[in-house]
Amino acid sequence: MTSAHKAAQTNANRRATIKDVAESAGVSFATVSRVLNETGLVKPATSELVLEAARALGFRPNLMGRNLRSSRTQTLGVMLPTLIHPVFAECLQSIETAARLSQHTIALSTTDYDPLAEETASEALLRQRVDGLILTVADAAASPVLDKLDAEGVPYVLVFNQMSRQGKKKQPLRRPCVSVDNQLAAQQMVAHLISLGHHRICMIAGRFGQSDRSRLRFNGYKQAMQVAGLEPLAPLELPFNQTDTRRELLDLLGNRSRPTALFCSSDQIAMAVMRDARLLGFDVPSDVSVAGFDGVRVGQLLSPELSTVVQPTADIGRTAVDLLLQLINGEQYLGPALLHHTLRIGSSAASPQ
Repeated sequence: MTSAHKAAQTNANRRATIKDVAESAGVSFATVSRVLNETGLVKPATSELVLEAARALGFRPNLMGRNLRSSRTQTLGVMLPTLIHPVFAECLQSIETAARLSQHTIALSTTDYDPLAEETASEALLRQRVDGLILTVADAAASPVLDKLDAEGVPYVLVFNQMSRQGKKKQPLRRPCVSVDNQLAAQQMVAHLISLGHHRICMIAGRFGQSDRSRLRFNGYKQAMQVAGLEPLAPLELPFNQTDTRRELLDLLGNRSRPTALFCSSDQIAMAVMRDARLLGFDVPSDVSVAGFDGVRVGQLLSPELSTVVQPTADIGRTAVDLLLQLINGEQYLGPALLHHTLRIGSSAASPQ
C-alpha cells in the first residue's frame, strides 16, 4: 500500500499517531521523534520524508506529550462563530485588550457554527502552538473539539456557551465557561412580556442545532409561559446567517390567532424582525411587541428602542482571559463563571392593543 493510500485510510478511520508516521515514512519511531522534536541529528532527506508523511496523514503531535507547554508562545487562540454579530466583535476586542495587558497576543479563527469548521480551525490554532484557547462552539455538551482538547490536556475556556449539568452520556461535565444564566435571563424577559398583558408569545430562535444557547433560552421561554399558566407555542427556528425574515413573519402574523409578542433569541434576529415587520405593514409595538437577547448597543439607537436581555459582553471576554491564564499556570478549575445579566426595557414591547 502506498503512503498516499495509507494516509487516506488513516484519515478516514481515526486520528493518525506517531507510529503511523513512522510506518508511512519507513523509519523508526525514534527517528520520527527526533525529527518532530528537533532533537538529534537526522539526514535532511530523511527529515523531509518524515515531515511529508506527517503532512499526508494530517498528523499533529500531542501537545502535552511533546512537552510543548514548557515552551510557551505567549499566544492565545480565539475561535468564534463570526465577527459580523456585534456581541462576538465586542467580546473579541475585550479579549485582545486583556491579552495585551498580560503580554499575550491572539490568533483568531471563525467557524459559522459549523462543526467541521470548528475542527479545522482548532487544528490550525493548535499547530500554531497556542498556550490555550478561548472559544464558542455550536454544542458544548457534545463537541468533538472539546473532547479532543480534554484528551490532550489543552487549557481552554468557553465564552457564551453555558455548560449543561450533563453531557451526551448523562455524565456531569466540568468544562470551563464564562457566560450568563441563559435560561433564567430568557425566563425573566418573557415574564416581562407576560406582565404587559401578552398571552400569545412566540419565540424566534437561531437553529437549535447551531446554538446550545438558543435551546437554553427556549427552555426559559417555556418555563415563563408555564409558570403563568400559558401554552408555549412552537418556536420558529431560523438559520444562523438568515437576515430576511419576511416570509416567516408573514406566515406567523398573517392570521387571526397571531402572537401579540415575539421573543427573539438574539438582538440580531430581533432587529431583522422589527425591520421586516414594518416592511410588511405591521407596527412595532402596536401590532406586535418584540424583545431580544444580547444587549447590543445599536439596539438603543433604534426607534422604537429594543427591549432586550443585556449580557456583560466585555466582562465575559476579560473574565475568560483571566480564567484561561489561571488554567495555563496549572491552577484548579473551580466551576463556571455565570456573570450578572440585566433587562433593558425599551419601547419595542408594550401592552397589546
